Formats: sequence, C-alpha cells, structure tokens
Amino acid sequence: MKKNMGTADKAIRILIAVVIGVLYFTNAISGILAIVLGILAVVFVLTSFISFCPLYLPFGINTFKKKKQ
Repeated sequence: MKKNMGTADKAIRILIAVVIGVLYFTNAISGILAIVLGILAVVFVLTSFISFCPLYLPFGINTFKKKKQ
C-alpha cells in the first residue's frame, strides 16, 4: 500500500472523528445515526494512522506530498 493521504487530510479526518466522539458521549446523537457515525469515525482514524484511503484509488486522488531527496 502506497501512502495517498497528506498531513492535512489526516488531521481533518481525526478532527471529524473527535467531533463524532464528543457528539456521541454528550448524547447529542444516538441510535442508528450514532452507530453509523461511530463506524465512520473508526474508519477515519484507521485510515489516518496508515496514511492510506482505499476509496482514493479508483478516483486517482493523492494528497501525499513526497519529500525531495
């Protein structure tokens, strides 16, 4: 797996996951919506840690900046 997520992309995903977590723990969301958003938050965190998003492949999206050597 080649990295295809940049730093800003990862930060935004983690921020969204944190917001979903806060909404859940403050009981602002519940039921099916909480389950769906919880799964989405977990996926966002996992893809941020591995710097790879499988949905970017079919669309050719790559936000990862390669370092010059």
